[in-house]
Amino acid sequence: MRAEQPLEVAVGVVLNPAGEALIAWRNAKQHQGGRWEFPGGKVHANEPARAALARELNEELGIQPLDVESLIRLPHDYADRRVVLDVYLVRAWQGEAHGAEGQALRWVLPNELEREDFPAANAAIISALRLPTHYVISPDVAAPEDWLAGLDATLARGERLVQLRIRGDDRKRLELSREALSRCHQHNAQLLINTDFRLAAEIGADGVHLNSRQLAQGIGRPADFTGWLAASCHNDVDLQRAADCRADFAVLSPVAATASHPGVSPLGWLQWARWVAQARLPVYALGGMHPSDGPLARRHGGQGIAAISGLWG
Repeated sequence: MRAEQPLEVAVGVVLNPAGEALIAWRNAKQHQGGRWEFPGGKVHANEPARAALARELNEELGIQPLDVESLIRLPHDYADRRVVLDVYLVRAWQGEAHGAEGQALRWVLPNELEREDFPAANAAIISALRLPTHYVISPDVAAPEDWLAGLDATLARGERLVQLRIRGDDRKRLELSREALSRCHQHNAQLLINTDFRLAAEIGADGVHLNSRQLAQGIGRPADFTGWLAASCHNDVDLQRAADCRADFAVLSPVAATASHPGVSPLGWLQWARWVAQARLPVYALGGMHPSDGPLARRHGGQGIAAISGLWG
């Protein structure tokens, strides 16, 4: 019989100095077995999740974590079991990692993890691991030269995920989009196109960002679409729709008051965090955000921040 309360699980994404993540083969007799997994296990009653993580890593890998940072907290509903995954990054540890329970281990780069067979709940963990802490949204274009200079400054500062959100006729959007994509790729950055699958396919962009109207209409991931799929959300229903349409991540706004939307009441961090805690995908905080807000968003369960003026140029 299915348990009423979800099973809480502490999960460790152990990263070596080369940036590779440690994955372990899950015993076929276990729930969701016969697949790769990130190490971890059940949180006992009245046990803090970080204490459970330390215990599980010692039992499974023979290591004691020293540098632990929260990555994401995920609820997931399997057909026969509900789980909540408390996921942590582990960048330093004591001891030599080995399969203490006889399980096979592998070190894999984050961008190669999607090729492996994981339980379904791990897809969001892999997305969170691959995504940066900043998501830059472009302003509209007044003068193309000035706009491209702003993009160059953004990329030179180290931003690696950009959403192209501009108006204009199709020809001008196409030309500027192609140039923006070229400059992003020169910096190993990725470019998502706002709402337009056709334009994204034409220029070979790295993904598409859906707006909340598209979510409400049931628009989701096309069968042949392999890029990033992001979504704009304003409440918990939007976040559910984003996960249902197989989006990789979302932005939830507005956290704070913004000049661009003067009549919209901000969510505030407490309400924002409540909705993010129930989300099944990584979520960026949007609305009045600045780089200094990144750690605050992380402490409230977010992937990081998204912004226009706060991150552009």
